[in-house]
Amino acid sequence: LITRKPLQWTEHAKYKMRQYGLSPSRVNRVLRFPVRTEKGIAPKTVAVMAPATGKKRQEIWVMYQDTKTARKVIAAWRYPGVSPVREPPPFPDDILD
Repeated sequence: LITRKPLQWTEHAKYKMRQYGLSPSRVNRVLRFPVRTEKGIAPKTVAVMAPATGKKRQEIWVMYQDTKTARKVIAAWRYPGVSPVREPPPFPDDILD
């Protein structure tokens, strides 16, 4: 039996989702069915990716942190193109700040 933790959304994640045109359901799909998983840049975080649908080659990345009671979504963004494999995830400068 797999139990899913409820999602918590940081204000930063909500802002970035609006900026990149990502819905909560799309971010949730990336979390549930990632194609790639990397270590996040913040302590105890994970970054996951799934390809975006559409004509342009893009990736959707989500960085999260698991707590005892929830999965906290810290950031979400679109990466134009295909990121290099086996390297840290491509974090935009505004997310690094």
